[in-house]
Amino acid sequence: MSILEALQNNGFATIDYIVIAIYLVLLVSLGWIVSRGKKGKEKSANDYFLAGNTLTWWAVGASLIAANISAEQFIGMSGSAYRSGIAMAAYELQAALTLILVGKFLLPLMLKKKIFTIPQFLSDRYNEGTGLAFSIFWLFLYVFINLTSVSWLGALAIKHILGLPAVPAQFLGMHVDMTMVTIILILFLIAGLYSIYGGLASVAWTDVLQVVFLVGGGLITVFATLHFVAENLGVEGGAFGALGHIYRELSANPDWAPADKHFNLVVTRSPDIYPSITDDPYFDIPGVVVLVGALWLSNIGYWGFNQYIIQKGLAARSLDDAQKGMIFAGALKLLIPFIVCIPGVCAFYIMNAPECESIRASLSGAIARSDDAYPFLIHNFTPVVVKGLAFAALAAAVISSLASMFNSTSTIFTMDIYKKFINKKASQQRLVRVGRITSLCALLIALVAVYPIMGGADQAFQVIQEYSGFVFPGLVIIFGLGLLWKRSSGKAAVVTAIGTFVFSILFKFLLPDVPFLQRMGYVFFCLLALFIPISLSDKNVKEAGKLSPETVKWQLWASRLFFTLAAISTVIGFVTMHYEWGRNLGFEAIFFFAMATAGLGFTARNNASSKKENIKSIGVDVEVFHTSRAFNIGAIAIVTMFILLYVFLW
Repeated sequence: MSILEALQNNGFATIDYIVIAIYLVLLVSLGWIVSRGKKGKEKSANDYFLAGNTLTWWAVGASLIAANISAEQFIGMSGSAYRSGIAMAAYELQAALTLILVGKFLLPLMLKKKIFTIPQFLSDRYNEGTGLAFSIFWLFLYVFINLTSVSWLGALAIKHILGLPAVPAQFLGMHVDMTMVTIILILFLIAGLYSIYGGLASVAWTDVLQVVFLVGGGLITVFATLHFVAENLGVEGGAFGALGHIYRELSANPDWAPADKHFNLVVTRSPDIYPSITDDPYFDIPGVVVLVGALWLSNIGYWGFNQYIIQKGLAARSLDDAQKGMIFAGALKLLIPFIVCIPGVCAFYIMNAPECESIRASLSGAIARSDDAYPFLIHNFTPVVVKGLAFAALAAAVISSLASMFNSTSTIFTMDIYKKFINKKASQQRLVRVGRITSLCALLIALVAVYPIMGGADQAFQVIQEYSGFVFPGLVIIFGLGLLWKRSSGKAAVVTAIGTFVFSILFKFLLPDVPFLQRMGYVFFCLLALFIPISLSDKNVKEAGKLSPETVKWQLWASRLFFTLAAISTVIGFVTMHYEWGRNLGFEAIFFFAMATAGLGFTARNNASSKKENIKSIGVDVEVFHTSRAFNIGAIAIVTMFILLYVFLW
């Protein structure tokens, strides 16, 4: 079958292609309009890399979500939900809480420093060597992991949804599918058309449009699938009735799915059903680790110290806008599980429940591996027009993430390498030009690298999370304590940066049957035990600056709170580990929480009482953590929704 024949016989109608075309024209047109800026005015580095600090709160929030949600979620997370259930939503739900913490405690300190990039903070706080090392690391990560994985998963989904045939060819000595290569090239070109010329302003303001398609198209896909199930099974209540029916059926633990946990936000270990832990859904998302374990490292590392994410907050027109943007993004994150996880659960039910046998007989294609779930749903269950919207939503997710990565790659290279080490006297226009060239180079390198790097992993989301987890323990300690603890030292940062890889690789080979989220906790233990003593022994110190009485009082109060939480957590951990139910819930994760809170308690007390501080300490004043009433109300609402979801879906 030719590509043209596939496009004519894949279930897409002419109106679907029109919807997709309108979306792409709107996207590129908006990007170009924004990229032009003020007539007759050349872009400065701040204009290009930080949108001239003009982003409103709703632009910050929308851009955060658009940069975050990509094929990794639509395809990868839906695939993991197909296998393991809505417990995968823990990544999204906990992200909502993390955005509150980042907005209140981390972003104010970063904005106070007026930084362009995360590596720039490291250079200022520790030393230029640490900053350069992380600049190079982030460049490799964005080009060879993020750009390749996002484009690969997006192209794979588009190919499956459109039913395009493979076109085998030889490329650089490899057997490649030219259909995939062509789709990836098109995705890169669309994202590059506006982001390379216009910079962060084009990326952020087009993200507002992308979020509308992303959220709207995703919800419509879920609704269409559930409505189809309701009609074919004779379930009353339409889509909501079908969702309730699937929930009741799976919760009843039917013979075809004994001890099923697809609607459990907390997965327990089931050794009777899965003798090998690697076959158990618990292995992917182990018990209470989602609440008190190292999942916090993934979320804080990603949302707090990831350049292409935090750059949106740094570009806000004010701290208040940046913080409100974080709350807006947190509220949207609570919707994402319903967009990307419920489809995976629905696909599992349709493909396995005996009562869906007649439905399966009428479907085209199959789910050969977990990541096929979302494309399978779009292909089979979405009607005309809706199919075009759903496809546009997926494209929006991929393109917006690629655009953000191009911009952040150029920001890091230009500001942290070119300006510092190659041309310190570069003009503003020169920096913008180098930024554009860097984005183009990143596009070309990723295009060549995508095929040899990306393979056919069954659950791409889990693979990406695990290998990102090699970095996050050290990242959170280096950045977090660099911001919050005045004794953090450059020597400790270097040792921790090396140690995060050494311990992660070591534990992966020594503990292959331990879920990676628990291994991350073990790595965190080791790194924190190194970082604090090395920092305290460092001789590069000076007399500590005088703190306000309110700051001292707040630090001591926080210290007592953290030490109390650490003690309570330790007791709970030792008690629960004596019972099988405690072990099956993964309560050993609470020792991570105890270690983390004990570390925070120590650093808070040391900040308040020590008369010495590192020579590059930035100081912490409690005044900077004050937030507006709107932020506080939004934070309370998000926490309340989080608690209610876990109460009803534990």
